[in-house]
Amino acid sequence: MSRRPADDPTPEEETVSPVPRPTKPRPAPVVDEADADTSAVEPSPVSVSTAEAPPAPVLAIEPSSDLYHPLLVGKRIGIIGVGAMGGALCRGIIDAHIVEASKVVVSDIHADHVQSLQQTLGVRVAKGNEQLAKHCEVIVLALKPFTVASVLDEIRESLKRDEGKPLPLLISIAAGVRIETIQAHLDLPIPVVRAMPNTPAQVRSGACAFSRGTLADDLHIEQARAIFESVGTAIEVPEHLLDAVTALSGSGPAYVYLMIEALVDGGVKVGLPRDVASHLAAQTVLGAAKMVIETGKHPAQLKDLVTTPAGTTIAALASLEHSGVRAAFIDAVEAATQRARELA
Repeated sequence: MSRRPADDPTPEEETVSPVPRPTKPRPAPVVDEADADTSAVEPSPVSVSTAEAPPAPVLAIEPSSDLYHPLLVGKRIGIIGVGAMGGALCRGIIDAHIVEASKVVVSDIHADHVQSLQQTLGVRVAKGNEQLAKHCEVIVLALKPFTVASVLDEIRESLKRDEGKPLPLLISIAAGVRIETIQAHLDLPIPVVRAMPNTPAQVRSGACAFSRGTLADDLHIEQARAIFESVGTAIEVPEHLLDAVTALSGSGPAYVYLMIEALVDGGVKVGLPRDVASHLAAQTVLGAAKMVIETGKHPAQLKDLVTTPAGTTIAALASLEHSGVRAAFIDAVEAATQRARELA
């Protein structure tokens, strides 16, 4: 059951210094009900993602308003659910200098998730989802789809603002949960952005597509874009295309991992040590992808540059075409799109 954390007495302001970042546990700050300063740890009671996020690189940056994104400087960004994807966004926001660490507030039922981020990055930890929603101008729902409705019901009242203050921007990365479903749970004119990032965001090489709700304006879109570009590339699309995005880039890393695994096995079959084959296959995929992105050429053009008459590459390509690899990938994206529609 959800509950609202009890009001705390206003503590003295705690300074979060990222230079150097802490190397041993310290009390994790929370958002105070009075002025959003900090006190003690109590993680959120709501079930969210359980996947662990990878450790973040350390940056020694002295806080300064000149360093941060002009559309988000001074604003608090709250992330509900800091498992693999939420944790990756948290690290990206800070390492890309979108806002300073003390302006990032996190909430998660798993104490080790929030404590790890507080200790390594200096973020603030909310006592619960309601407290986070009350004090943040941008709120990211990094949740499993089945938890979204209960979290929205929990934070609905906390999203209200005093007269004259703008309502917060709500960003959801929950797969398959449509904007109209989110808005139906709120009964408030909350601007909503729905996004579909992918797991390479954990190494700041993600691909994300996002869509605006009817109440989200260009400022909200640019704020969301800044957050997602902190962990890779981001592009706005109409919401009806997000199921296709889920199938292509959301599920796409799994297709590529399968391809890399097959290339490695092929290398082993013809005599390469597995570690050598694995390194060469992964680097080849990385390099080929960079060629597509950085040259702007069509993949067919780049393929032709590798393919010489009567050479090894054309022999391999003929074998792939005979095996139906091209059709298999097309069918995979189509099947995943259909499944995404069914789940929604």
